[in-house]
Amino acid sequence: MNNQRVAIFIDGSNLYHNLKRFGIKIKFEDIIKRIETKREIVDIFYYTALLDKSIDEKKYKDHKRFLDKIKKIPNFNIILCNLRKIVLQDGSVDFSIKGDDVYLATDLIKGSYENLYDIAIIVSGDADFIPAINLARKNGKKVINAFFPKSSSYQLRNCCDGSINLRKALNKK
Repeated sequence: MNNQRVAIFIDGSNLYHNLKRFGIKIKFEDIIKRIETKREIVDIFYYTALLDKSIDEKKYKDHKRFLDKIKKIPNFNIILCNLRKIVLQDGSVDFSIKGDDVYLATDLIKGSYENLYDIAIIVSGDADFIPAINLARKNGKKVINAFFPKSSSYQLRNCCDGSINLRKALNKK
């Protein structure tokens, strides 16, 4: 069993907002170690977007420094998506990452067809991934959902071969 190849697909925005929501402070390397402990990690995909430098230069630089640091983790791939700026009714600005779900689903399916992994771990709570997961499973791959409670679709967890409650896994000492 230990020679199975694992690919981890991380919805960066989902992970960031849940870590913040639950007050979990942890090194990124430790997150990976808690998600997968026994098998060989062949790829880690992290989907995110660069922040808007013109809105907050310090946040932009901090985020860029974070990305440069995690890029050094073995087999780590950062996939930069588009950042959409949304002006709210009150004039304040909000942002949304666009394209991350499509990139993640595409990489998951591509990896299943090209036999790049045996087990996929998806760090997200989004039910939009169900069709891609079903295709990967049809190609003989196991899929595990790593999720945070209250921000995860039951249907997503239910269509996978297993699940990891990240709130519990990341709070262990």
